[in-house]
Order: sequence, then C-alpha cells, then structure tokens
Amino acid sequence: MPSPIEFAGTDLPVYDRGDNTVCVIGAGVSGLAAVKNLKEHGFGVDCYERETSIGGAWNWRNDRSPMFASTHLNTSKPTSEFPDFPMPDDWPDYPHHGRYLSYLERYADHFDLRPHVWFGSEVVSVTEAPDEAGRWNVTTQSTGRAGSTRTHRYLAVVVANGHNWAPRMPQIEGMDDFRGKVIHASAYKDPAELRGRKVLVVGGGNTGCDIAVEAGAQAAKTWHSTRRGYWYVPKYLLGRPSDQVNMRVAGLPLRLRQWLHRRVSAVAIGEPMSFGLPEPDHRPWESHPVVNSAFLDRIGHGDITPVPDVARFHRTEVELSDGSTIEPDLVVLATGYEPRFEFLHPTLTGSGPDNRPHLLLHAFAPEHPTLAVAGLLQADAGLGTMVHWQTVAFARWLRLRAADPARAEKVWQRLRQEADRPLSQGRVVDVPRHWFEVGYKNYLKALQRLLDETEVAA
Repeated sequence: MPSPIEFAGTDLPVYDRGDNTVCVIGAGVSGLAAVKNLKEHGFGVDCYERETSIGGAWNWRNDRSPMFASTHLNTSKPTSEFPDFPMPDDWPDYPHHGRYLSYLERYADHFDLRPHVWFGSEVVSVTEAPDEAGRWNVTTQSTGRAGSTRTHRYLAVVVANGHNWAPRMPQIEGMDDFRGKVIHASAYKDPAELRGRKVLVVGGGNTGCDIAVEAGAQAAKTWHSTRRGYWYVPKYLLGRPSDQVNMRVAGLPLRLRQWLHRRVSAVAIGEPMSFGLPEPDHRPWESHPVVNSAFLDRIGHGDITPVPDVARFHRTEVELSDGSTIEPDLVVLATGYEPRFEFLHPTLTGSGPDNRPHLLLHAFAPEHPTLAVAGLLQADAGLGTMVHWQTVAFARWLRLRAADPARAEKVWQRLRQEADRPLSQGRVVDVPRHWFEVGYKNYLKALQRLLDETEVAA
C-alpha cells in the first residue's frame, strides 16, 4: 500500500503513487490505447472508469453511450483499428458497434490491460499538486453505494473520457411548450421508437442522417432539418471504402482533391441540390462530409423530406425558417455533443468562455506538460491509428522529460510556437462540429515529427 502524505492545508490524505505512475481517465478507445502504450514504455498506470466495463461510447450498456441498435463504424477497418492489433480479415469493412466493442475487449485482454483499470470509479477532481511541480492530485469517488472518496498523486494525467457523451441541447423558442416529444439523439436506441410516428430529425451530421434513414423506413412521415448544406459521400467509391479512396489521393493539392470530389460525387450520387437539399456554403473537405449510402436514396424515394432550419416551436407545430410549419409528434435533436472535463478547471486545458479546449496538437495542455487529452479529434478517417500514435508520443514525451530535460524543453517550445498551425486539410467551417478537425495524414505527420524528437536511446 502507498503511504499517505498530508494534503497542504487539509487533513485529508493523498496517497502517493510514486514518481513513475500515470493516471488515465476513461477505458474507451483512447483510454485503452493510453494504458497499453504507457505500460509498454515502462510506466505504472492506474485507469479510472466510471462504468463497470470497458468500451466507453462503444459499450451500449453504458449510461452515456450514444450507440443505437444499428450503429456501424463510419470509417473502415484500416484506420479504425489499432496498428499493432488488426481486426480479423473476415470482418466487414464497417463493423457493427457490438463487434467493435468485442474488438476492444480482445485488445484489452491481449495486452493484459484490465488489471490496470479501476471500474466503478469516477474522477471528480484533478488538481496540480501544491508542493510538487508537474505532478497531479486525482480524487476519485466510487459509483457504488458506499461512494467512498480517495485522492492519489501521479506523475502525469491522460484524460480520455471522450467527447460524445454530453448532449449539446439547442435553446429553441417555444420548445418547452411543445406537446410532442423532444429527445436528443443520444436517447434514441431502437427503430421501434419511430414506427408509425411523424418524426422530425434536426441536424445534418452523420448521426442525424443515420437516424433520418431509419425514420424513413419506419415512420409514417419523416422530415430532416438542416441549417446549411453538406457534402455527402457514399460508404463505397470505386468498389472500395470511401475513406480508403480518400487516403489514396490525400497527397494531391487540396484544390485538385476538391475538384475530384465534386466530379466523382456528381457521377456516383449526384449533387445535393438535385435532391432538394441546400447548396453547401463551403468547398468539399472544408467540413468533413456526411458518410451515408442510403440518405440520398431515401430522399429520392420520398421517404425523407428535407426542410429548412427550425425557427421556433408552437404547441402542436414546428415553424421553419422559411415560415412554413410541420406537425411532428417526435423531434430528434441530432445536434452533437459538448466536450466536458468537469473534473478539470477550464484554465488547465486553455478553455475559453465557449468551453472550447485549446491544446497543442489537440492533445497537450499548453501550460502543463504532464497533462494530456487523448482522442479529442475529428478526422476524415478512423480514430484507432491516430490515438495509438498520439499516446505513444505522450509516453515518449514523459520519458524524455526525465532523461533529458533540456532537450525536452526545446521540443516543448517548438510545440508552443507552432500551436496555431492548422492540422486540417484546409480551411474548415468554424462551428463546434469542427473544433477538433484534423486531416488524417497531416496529423500523423505532425505526430511522427514529435515521435522522432522524443525518442530516447535505450
């Protein structure tokens, strides 16, 4: 057992986990990658998970999981898997969420990660150790009946609690008085909830389009409302998963890629405007496209009716921005999620009034070299490969700080000087959906530079 040391100014004990142990918060995709890579670099690791099993957002049993029955990956296997633990060859290109959860469970078992995870333990506070620069006091509370609280001290902290669990609920005039049912997409679980109803889906991202497709097949009437136009990509182009096709042309100049996208999409599925959808206010790849093979097809069959943005609610009607009204009895708000780190003071992640974190490489706290956030990314490909190398980079960074502080300081200053360098494929639309937008290859290139700079001789 670690020996307790007294927290300055209180009589509460802080249990020191030593100068080589890192705290990881969350046992989803990013948390598991962090545990595995920190462990392989010689660090002790304690991972705290508020639920009773691994998987994070991909575990549909978890209270905060946004999964619904038919959810599949929108990115194909090669970028969604961890590079050192490939998915089976006989799995489909876009696995079902249940199959992907089983993949995460196999990953945890293969690398013996479960002994490092404290299940049913919610992190309620992460603060700087007052008497030891760079170290952290992490307070956890049991989610069981006892609700016991303990504080441990760590060399570093990796936050991996995900960013798709705290619903972003819009404030729309009259919504509280609407007599129909209004839910966030996070509460939608099964198409039976849509059967025979008049459904309005609000939100033009992947989730909104996926739910609209299900409503188009199940509901008596389906409307789909968006504020602006989007570009759409089928899951397959030229006989291959579309993200793999995108990777093949990622090295071309952006303008050429944008031209190719419009021409190929026009031939494969047609322009959005020809389906009654608004014209996009941006070029392709200035906002990550909606990946869906069925959405435009459902519109073409009359199963989904595109409508403008919602202006206000009335008791039995929804008024749209063009002045027209519709009468849904179920409204599904697919309006995204807020990034939340309730256990951290906002200044630690550089967050401003809009709650948007400002992190170096979308990972490192600018003023705190031993605090990192894993997986806070939106990309044109899957998360697995990126978060693997992201957490390897953090592990190497911690080793370099211990082995060569002077060299580590030079690396840190370089990261800070390049803090505003864009990592996306080009200009992106400045909306919350794209706060963490990166281009897959651009981001991996930036990580590779950091990995090279932080390599420590054995």
